[in-house]
Amino acid sequence: MESTHIDRRGALGTLSLAGLGLVASSASAAAFPFQKKQSVPKVSVPVSVRGGRSVIGSLPSDWANRNGASADEYFRYLSRLGLRRVDAAQVVAAHAKKKGSVWNAIPPKQWWKRMGYTLKIVERVAMEMNVSQVEVVSAYRSPSYNARCAGAKPGSWHKANAAVDVKFPVKASKVTATARELRNLGLFKGGVGGYWSFTHIDCRGKNVDW
Repeated sequence: MESTHIDRRGALGTLSLAGLGLVASSASAAAFPFQKKQSVPKVSVPVSVRGGRSVIGSLPSDWANRNGASADEYFRYLSRLGLRRVDAAQVVAAHAKKKGSVWNAIPPKQWWKRMGYTLKIVERVAMEMNVSQVEVVSAYRSPSYNARCAGAKPGSWHKANAAVDVKFPVKASKVTATARELRNLGLFKGGVGGYWSFTHIDCRGKNVDW
């Protein structure tokens, strides 16, 4: 699937959630205690989560018993972001995973805005590639769960709820290249990692490639 030419105006104009807030501002280093020297973005997204349906019925019962209330609230929050190519229920379901005896969890509520911004970036990449649906493989990882993930770094941005691993129905290398091109045009500041089957995207506030 071919990507259209990317221009700076188009790249910046479609990230309506926070505009250039990520590029222009950063939160205090204390917001990411395990990476105190890194700057992170301020974002502005809706936080009211009244109403909406539940996603708990489709998730493992052991995980739902631990995370049910917060999972439903997080789902309603993500639904309010208005994403068309990233499904809120699928994002929540990506947290209902287990490594050994350790279950992952829903992120702390004070960090939800970070994921809202990162998902807006993913949405923009999908728009550029004319992809209708994206799978979020991994988003937030609790410290204990992250420690069980093969190859995960102790200072992973997944632990800060600022990173996602995503799969598109095209070659991962094309997704990685498109994400980097949009980022280099000023859409966001963050890390883009290329893997054979997925792409890592985060909003750490500093451009990093691997």
